[in-house]
Amino acid sequence: MITRCYLEITNHCNLDCLFCPKTERAKHRLSLDEFELLTDKLIGKVEYLYFHLMGEPFLHPLLPQFIQIARLKNFVPVLTTNGTLLSKAQNVIEARPHKIQISLHSHEGNAKEHPEEYIRQVMTFAQKAASQGILIVLRLWNQGGYDTTNDYIQALIAEYQPRPWTQRHDGWKLDKNLYIEYDRMFEWPDATHAEYDATDVFCYALRNQIGVLVDGSVVPCCLDHAGDITLGNLFNQSLDEILHSPRATALYNGFTNHKAVEPLCQRCGYAIITKQYRKNLEI
Repeated sequence: MITRCYLEITNHCNLDCLFCPKTERAKHRLSLDEFELLTDKLIGKVEYLYFHLMGEPFLHPLLPQFIQIARLKNFVPVLTTNGTLLSKAQNVIEARPHKIQISLHSHEGNAKEHPEEYIRQVMTFAQKAASQGILIVLRLWNQGGYDTTNDYIQALIAEYQPRPWTQRHDGWKLDKNLYIEYDRMFEWPDATHAEYDATDVFCYALRNQIGVLVDGSVVPCCLDHAGDITLGNLFNQSLDEILHSPRATALYNGFTNHKAVEPLCQRCGYAIITKQYRKNLEI
C-alpha cells in the first residue's frame, strides 16, 4: 500500500508566494462526482490522502464534504493550507480531518509586513481544532531563506500559547495536538534547471507516495507541480495499470538502483541520498 497520495482538489490559489513555482496548467477544481471517482480508484491502495499538490484546498466549497467522504472510505485525510482562510472554516473542523498543516512561511513569502492579524486568525483556529483532536502543525519551512521574521512570529504565537514549549527534533510541541515544525527552504524541481549534482540517489516516489493532479494525471510525487512525469490518468485507468506502466516501472527500478532516470528527478535537490536511505532502513 502507498502511504501518501497528494490529491489536488483544486489548483487555484489566493496567494502569490515567492517560493512557489506556480502552475500554468488549466485551472480546475474537482466536482463531487470527480472526487468520488478518483477516491474509489484509490480505496485499499492509499492510506493518507493529502488534499493538496498545488492550490489552496480551503478555496474549495466542498472541502468539508470531501473530508467526510474520505473518512467514510477509510482514508486518513490531511490538509495543507496557507492559513489565510481559516476564520471561516469552522465546518472544516466539524468534518474532522486527521491533520492540518499551516504554512506560516506563506505570509512572509507574500511580503506581508504585519503578521499580527494573520497569526491571530491562525491561532484562534489552531487552538480550537487541536482541542477537538485534530493534529495542527504550524510550518516554518523557510530555513536559509525567508526566515528573518521567525523569532517575531514565534513571539506572536506565544501570546496565544504561552511557553514553556517542549523541544522536538524538528521544532516544538506547544500543547496537545499543536506543534511548530521547521524545515529548510528548498528549490522546487524544474525541467529547465541544471542537473542536480548527485549520481547516487534514492527517492520514495511510487514507493510511499504518488500525486494525482486535478485533471486526473498521476505523477510520482508531490513536487511534480507541472505534471512533467505524467504516468497515466486515473479518470480512465486503474492505479495498478498506471503504476505498472513502462515509464513508472523504469522510474521505480531506477531509484532501486540509486539512479534518477527522469530529467525532472535529475534536477530535484530534494532527492534522498543513498547513504541516508540506508541509514533509515537500519533504524
